[in-house]
Amino acid sequence: MVQCLEGCDEMELAILCIKIFGARILDVSLGTIRSILTIKGKNTFASFIGFCEVMIWFLVVKEALNTDMDSIWIPIFYAAGFASGTFIGGFLSDKLIGGKLGVQVVTSHRDKSMIKAIRANGYGVSVIEVNSHDKDTRKYMLFIEINKKRLEELKKLVKELDENCFVVVNETKYVQNGYFNK
Repeated sequence: MVQCLEGCDEMELAILCIKIFGARILDVSLGTIRSILTIKGKNTFASFIGFCEVMIWFLVVKEALNTDMDSIWIPIFYAAGFASGTFIGGFLSDKLIGGKLGVQVVTSHRDKSMIKAIRANGYGVSVIEVNSHDKDTRKYMLFIEINKKRLEELKKLVKELDENCFVVVNETKYVQNGYFNK
């Protein structure tokens, strides 16, 4: 079933695999958060996280490679920890790291009631007129800066108001002035 050199038992192997799995989840999750913080310009905190991340990685690799156990389960748990850490890191970054998003909405028609409805729901909207691809149809492009946590709410609202609108969402690095509804 499980092969080990020099008589290790299955319990030692199980403990090693669980340690490797858990450590990889931790260091890869930290790596995801570090990358996001770096992009957001929070370099001091990102550097501290990077130090912890690499320390954990080094210790787990050292233990995985220096063991007398010879089992396929060690690299399987190493890889599974990496995959799980990627998933968990993404989940944590969505929940813990706030931020601003720039949402651009091109309406499928020129309709001021859509703008009023979006503002009535607490969003600040800047509006410009745009020409569509056929140049005869005038539309609006709406610029809305929001807190990241409100994206799903805004997407649902916009879809209800105009199911054919074109929506683009971008991370915003810096915002000065303007209106934000918490």
